[in-house]
Amino acid sequence: MSVAKVTEIIAGSKKSFEKAIENGVSRASKTLNNVTGAWVESQKVVVENGEITEYRVVMKVTFVLEG
Repeated sequence: MSVAKVTEIIAGSKKSFEKAIENGVSRASKTLNNVTGAWVESQKVVVENGEITEYRVVMKVTFVLEG
């Protein structure tokens, strides 16, 4: 039997939503063991002077608990 946990993270990128997702999963995997998936709950952009300066995603990351 295995038990999984879900945690919420926010990640960003100056390039794209896809890169923000990659950054979030990469960073979460450094701290959390056994990451098995993630889904994007929401997306938003930061705008300054009419220009997009950052893409942000709120993600739910799933990881399997050990032991």
